[in-house]
Amino acid sequence: MTRIGIVGAGVAAAAAAYTIEETVEEAKVTVLEKSGGLCGRAATRRRDGAVYDYGANYVKSADERVVELLTETLETDGLVDVTEPVWTFDSAGTVSGGRDADEHKWTYREGLTGIAKRLFSRTDATVHRETRVETIRREPAAETWRLTDADSNQWGPFDVLLLNPPAPQTADLLRSAEWDRDVRDALVDAIDAVPYRTIWAGVFHYPFELDLPYYALVNTDKDHEIGWLSREECKPGHVPDGESLLIVQANHEWSVERFESDLEQNLDELASMIADLLEDDRLTDPDWTDHQGWRYALPDDGVETDALRRAESAGLYCLGDWVAGEGRVHAALRNGLEVGERVIADR
Repeated sequence: MTRIGIVGAGVAAAAAAYTIEETVEEAKVTVLEKSGGLCGRAATRRRDGAVYDYGANYVKSADERVVELLTETLETDGLVDVTEPVWTFDSAGTVSGGRDADEHKWTYREGLTGIAKRLFSRTDATVHRETRVETIRREPAAETWRLTDADSNQWGPFDVLLLNPPAPQTADLLRSAEWDRDVRDALVDAIDAVPYRTIWAGVFHYPFELDLPYYALVNTDKDHEIGWLSREECKPGHVPDGESLLIVQANHEWSVERFESDLEQNLDELASMIADLLEDDRLTDPDWTDHQGWRYALPDDGVETDALRRAESAGLYCLGDWVAGEGRVHAALRNGLEVGERVIADR
């Protein structure tokens, strides 16, 4: 039996677990997830009949393996495509038409979290939610890994350990790991060098429809307080007819400055900016709101691979969009598939 421990239940972890269990008949996969949900930043919530992806927005059809995974391997029932285009705007709020290539923008009627749910459902992996791993220990004699969570519960031994949290959280977890110091420190240094953007996201619901020719707006010059605005009603099955639901992601500077600021003030400021950008004063007064602060939202670069490969020789693998070097769901999925294949090849 090959015992696999995975920290974090994001899309990369789900893809890796699926890949390993598809090939290794005697694999036993245990996943420890600190939150109550699955799929990491590809997260979904529900309220008053609406379904909304409040982190990542969709999966691009930018990778052939991911396209095959979504459209052939997994059940396509409930898979939906956003057909409206993405437009752009600049620092002055001037909107311009058309940025899209002929690519798909996929999600599910139940939301993006359906990716991880569908992948894990095809495995026998045991997922323990609300379990925060705090320490990692390598047992050299047995060549295995053991974990301790915040409640002092022990997990393992694991023959292979996969780490899926964002780079800063992975580095913090490894920093005090009981393990070969040279390999550990080189890995931590490499992970610490990955740059990240912070995003504070607001969700704004309105009891009326917006007549707009696009699904989303993206700020191309990176100099507007709003970085991204999208219309969840463009996703089939997400918003009841006659309603609008906007997902607004502030830029890095605004998000960092106001990450710990008063919630209502942040939402009011964003609503005012939405009204200005879309030239519609009604948007200053949503009938309900939601929010999420993503301190480690998007990696702006990847990680140096030599340190990763040295760790893999000891049975420890890092995975996720930051390992892929691109803060996109398709990149995280592809990375999870590839890491799963390396685990198989290395065993």
